[in-house]
Amino acid sequence: VADGTERDAVVEGLVMTVRFEVADDAWAVLEGNLARPRGLERCNNDRDPHRFVRSLHRVWGQRWRIPPPTRGSAVDGGRAGVGSHGQLQGLGYHWELWNIAMGGMAPYDALRVATIIGADALGLAKAKGARFVIASTSEVYGDPLEHPQKETYWGNVNPVGPRGVYDEAKRFAEAITMAYHRYHGLDTKIVRIFNTYGPRMRLHDGRAVPAFMSQALRNEDVTVFGDGSQTRSFTYVSDLVAGILALMHSRVNDPVNIGNPREMTIKEIAETIISMTGSRSKLVYRPLPTDDPKQRRPDISLARRVLKWEPTVPLEEGLKRTIAYFRTTL
Repeated sequence: VADGTERDAVVEGLVMTVRFEVADDAWAVLEGNLARPRGLERCNNDRDPHRFVRSLHRVWGQRWRIPPPTRGSAVDGGRAGVGSHGQLQGLGYHWELWNIAMGGMAPYDALRVATIIGADALGLAKAKGARFVIASTSEVYGDPLEHPQKETYWGNVNPVGPRGVYDEAKRFAEAITMAYHRYHGLDTKIVRIFNTYGPRMRLHDGRAVPAFMSQALRNEDVTVFGDGSQTRSFTYVSDLVAGILALMHSRVNDPVNIGNPREMTIKEIAETIISMTGSRSKLVYRPLPTDDPKQRRPDISLARRVLKWEPTVPLEEGLKRTIAYFRTTL
């Protein structure tokens, strides 16, 4: 890096397309043109967290004289040990520790990640003097009564509704992260991620863009929940990664929205995808899920001011790239 010191970063628990985008970019961008270490596996650690840890140990374990990862104890606020799901094993020598949301899990597991694993990760960061980056979400705003949403908005969340486990898990994760920052002086970063899309998304993870694309490319009916008037703001993955990296290298410790302020209805995005794929699909409508947010749009004034960041990839260009990817996977 610029000051001549050697530093490493772990990208831990990444969700969908962001997992590989950060993994691809981290070695080259995160700390100044680092090459990917040979032997590091690009794996889906949602499904096999131990494989990712074993890969890390194989690459770096000898260098730092770290024993092979084993199952067992947890990190205890100042002692580097083994994470309760195996994801923190052998990671204590890293300067930056990332805790990025994992998707597709059971509802109660979202709470476990935020509480047990989140606390373990923060304890490890404290023990090693690491910078800690946590991926939060626009879901902390719930079904917002403020529009667009600023970081100062406290949200409108139903804690016992079907979406409550995820919403409250993320709100808890932010709370404990800020507690470690205030009480222990830990250098923490909280990125509130709005709807993101791009290549390498999973087809059946329930998100709008991959669902619409997979249906449109098969010329199947495209399913829209509600009347399609609810709004979202879609950010291309490379813009998100740039925003996360900018935040990580900043002096900012309060939450920061990272998203695209261009707002459109779900019906509009579905129709756009049908048109861009040249599909014969028609829209079909299904009941709107309970507590589904009616509107979502980030106020990114803070990111523009303190990070000098804003999205650069137009929606149409991002969709074009993503459609090209999905054509190769169906």
